[in-house]
Amino acid sequence: MEIHTPLTDGVLRSLKVGDQVEITGVIHTARDAAHRRMADGLAKGEAPPIALEGSLIYYVGPTPPREGQVIGSAGPTTSMRMDAFWEALLPHGLRATIGKGGRGLALRKKMQEFGAVYFLAVGGTGALLSRHVKSAEVVAYEDLATEAIRRLVVEKFPAIVCNDVDGADLLEQGKAQWRRPLAAS
Repeated sequence: MEIHTPLTDGVLRSLKVGDQVEITGVIHTARDAAHRRMADGLAKGEAPPIALEGSLIYYVGPTPPREGQVIGSAGPTTSMRMDAFWEALLPHGLRATIGKGGRGLALRKKMQEFGAVYFLAVGGTGALLSRHVKSAEVVAYEDLATEAIRRLVVEKFPAIVCNDVDGADLLEQGKAQWRRPLAAS
C-alpha cells in the first residue's frame, strides 16, 4: 500500500501490524545526537528545528554520496536507542518513525496512547534503500555530519508496520509464533 507524507491520523489508524507500505513524500533523518539535541531543546522551551506534526523520522546516518548520487548508503540503525527521545517528541506531534529492531515496552505503551506507528526497514539494504531517495539536504545540526537532520524526498520507500496504533507488535507476534513450549521434565 502506498502512503504519503505528511501522515494524517486517518492514515496512521488505517495501518496494521505486518502491512507492507511504500512511503512517498518528505521524511527526515535523525539519529542519537540529533534526537538528544532536539529533546534537550524542547525541554528548554525551544522550537524543534523541523515541524514534527505529520512528520516521519528515519533513523539513519547516510554515507556521503558518490559522484552522481543523491545520497550514499542509507540503511536503518537500531531504533531502541531512540526510545527515550521519541517519548519526549510524542507530545510535540511526532507520530511515526522508521528503523530496525524492536521498541521497548514503555515506549510501545506511549505510542498507543498517542496513536503512533513504527515502521521497520530491512537492515543491510542501505544501498537499495538509497535508490528511493530522490533528493537530500541538511536542514539542521550540520555540525553533526552524518547525524545531521536531513530532509529527504522519497518515492515508494519500502517499510513494514512493526507497531500500530492499537499496540500490536509484529516482532512480539513473531516470537510468540515460533516459541516452543518447554518439554515436561
